Amino acid sequence: MTPQDHACAAEELFNAEKTGKQIGLLSLRYPDIGMADAYAIQNELLKLKLSAGRNVVGWKIGLTSKAMQDALGIDIPDSGILFDDMAFESGATVPGGRFIQPRIEAEIAFVMKSALDGADVTREDVLAATECIVPSIEILDTRIHRTDAATGKTRSVFDTISDNAANAGFVLGQKCHDPEDFDLRWIGALVFRNGEIDETGLGAGVLNDPAESVAWLARRMSGYGQRIEPGHIVLSGSFVRPIECPPATEIHADFGSFGTVDIAFA
Repeated sequence: MTPQDHACAAEELFNAEKTGKQIGLLSLRYPDIGMADAYAIQNELLKLKLSAGRNVVGWKIGLTSKAMQDALGIDIPDSGILFDDMAFESGATVPGGRFIQPRIEAEIAFVMKSALDGADVTREDVLAATECIVPSIEILDTRIHRTDAATGKTRSVFDTISDNAANAGFVLGQKCHDPEDFDLRWIGALVFRNGEIDETGLGAGVLNDPAESVAWLARRMSGYGQRIEPGHIVLSGSFVRPIECPPATEIHADFGSFGTVDIAFA
């Protein structure tokens, strides 16, 4: 793909988010698309959102579970950008029409007190740079069709990364904790949809340790001249499968002593 292709794809994704009308698979239109192209498109999308007045407040990490990586034929996670207009209060209701095909995931969020930068960032560096950890819900959406109607081809990881790693929103719980007070691998959640248990999972599902996921992100970002800044929120990756949230869905994520998070969809 050319730089012009990257810019055009980003413009289409930006408009798809505004209008609520999905676009076709980029991986079908550009069969030679690769990882570098996908992140280049995401970066062009970043520029458009900054120009529209949005501010970066953090990052999300996706595809951290072995099952999801195997399903897409990859062996590394992906990442996207959190913007200020993506934040929802726990207990809030997402207005109807805000998203196209929303889904949610349960995650551990890291709130950073100092920067993380460099190709050799470790788990210990992550914990030292963390202000607190918080239970969270990530809201996913897709501005690209999940499946091409004509060919039956499904989205590739390159489509997802281009589309800001499918990120659309996030919800933080009210309990903040010192990361040293918990074994992150054993923090778990029961996720209820409309009062019925839908998914369960443990932090170990995220690269065996959510702090390792944040370290991976910092190392990846260093290769692009970026870093995790003080005050940034980092969604470390889901340990449950994505849960569909059509209209009139209520979600309750119970992390036990770690806290709870709630979100509803009108």
